[in-house]
Amino acid sequence: MQNATITAVLGVDARPNQLEALAREAQTQGTHLIVLLLSETPAVPVYSMGVGELSTYSLPAGWQADVDAAREAVEKQRAEFSQYLTDQGASADVRAVCGDASALRNTVARAGLTCDAVLIGTDLREDKRLLEDIVHAALFESAAPVLLNTAQAKVALTPQSVFVAWKAGIPATRAIRAALPILRNAREVTVALFDPISISAYDGENPGTDVAAWLTHQGCNVAVQQYASGGADIGTAILKRAKETGADLIVMGAYDHSRLREMVFGGTTRSLIEQSAFPVLLSH
Repeated sequence: MQNATITAVLGVDARPNQLEALAREAQTQGTHLIVLLLSETPAVPVYSMGVGELSTYSLPAGWQADVDAAREAVEKQRAEFSQYLTDQGASADVRAVCGDASALRNTVARAGLTCDAVLIGTDLREDKRLLEDIVHAALFESAAPVLLNTAQAKVALTPQSVFVAWKAGIPATRAIRAALPILRNAREVTVALFDPISISAYDGENPGTDVAAWLTHQGCNVAVQQYASGGADIGTAILKRAKETGADLIVMGAYDHSRLREMVFGGTTRSLIEQSAFPVLLSH
């Protein structure tokens, strides 16, 4: 992603050397890094004493001390990251964000409005709820695509083989548009359709040829593959076929069904977010 701006979102347990591969790739591609270090503070535990007009509110004595310690720790972390990236010669802006869950979501969403991609650090997988909050904020409240499982930054940002899970619709189209700089430079792009319906009312008589023509005109080396899921979960089928093609990156539209439906019943997007074997680019 030449001359791109990438926001890297990391948690309190992240260490500077986690960005080594990304910093090297940033130098090569002329990429500017915005690093967000997130530290979630405990919710305000307000206690009420008394009844009616005589009631008063108080905070436990140790809560403010815990908040101050968290802020001090993340500021120290910010200084370490800043020095590390300076030593690496990377163009970077490191920001420490300490607040409640809603403040962290808003910070990520705001950053996603003015960058080319939001990269989610693997360390955030230690807190499943926070990971889902951050991914959803980036997908639904910003304009940038989300990159997951990018420990090997060179493979994820300059992949040679890309697997595009295509389903005609706005999410998948936005994912391809966001990934175009990557797709143009890849050696091969596989456009994969699962259980396609070959009638003109859906994807045309030969599903996938329209998106393949678009990408070919963009200078991509494209092959269309149609797969039968065999009744398997589509997320599992995508991972299986991506592995067979030797893909370095999966590109997919996120939450083609409603987010509530996928949260309750599961779904392809949720499967791709929860897995950690493949780098994934998602867009909604």
